[in-house]
Amino acid sequence: MGRVLGLDVGDRRIGVALSDPLGLTAQRLTVVTRHELTRDVDAVAALANEHEVEAVVVGLPLTLQGQRGEQVNHVMAFVEPLRGKLQCPVRLLDERLTTVQGERALLETGASRSERKRLIDQVAAQLILQAYLDAQRHP
Repeated sequence: MGRVLGLDVGDRRIGVALSDPLGLTAQRLTVVTRHELTRDVDAVAALANEHEVEAVVVGLPLTLQGQRGEQVNHVMAFVEPLRGKLQCPVRLLDERLTTVQGERALLETGASRSERKRLIDQVAAQLILQAYLDAQRHP
């Protein structure tokens, strides 16, 4: 497995994480500030191309009961044009609780409120990507 890009797609920001070349570990990469759909898709596609990823994994924000809520529609409105722009597969992964896990992890490191706000999207993307990478190794 080569590099994989992980995304936490929000209304205001998209957290981005990148795997190592062997596809074993996920690292935080950046945050894309949302502007308008075409520009946002182009920005993520540019990152995917720059890092020569073999796949993109997008967190799907299901409800705690596993249902598709309104936020899923917002994410899918981003995923569909992204799929049309990329040559590699764009996969979806249940991301329930990743933001909560990320917030907890940042609290444990002693990150200030402003640091947590700045990093949470990247950390959520990192958790989504790591869950995907782990599932690929241990199906």
